[in-house]
Amino acid sequence: MSDLPYGPPVRVSPLIRFSRYSLLGAGILYGAFHQSRLSRKEAKFREIEAKEKVIRDEKLKKEKALAAAAEIKSLEEMVAPKK
Repeated sequence: MSDLPYGPPVRVSPLIRFSRYSLLGAGILYGAFHQSRLSRKEAKFREIEAKEKVIRDEKLKKEKALAAAAEIKSLEEMVAPKK
């Protein structure tokens, strides 16, 4: 052990060791709580988005139908001979 550059390792106080593991455990519990809270929030957000998506898709479908009808009309005017 004398070949270590900084000497032998120092024994860590039991109080410091207990504090480290207590804070580690508290951090894990806080992270789990926070994750579950954010997951519920995200689930509600996705539910609202799913409802809005149906409305948005219907609107886009109508807009595409109108655009296709206008395009067909303009193509017919271009192809039809002018009198």
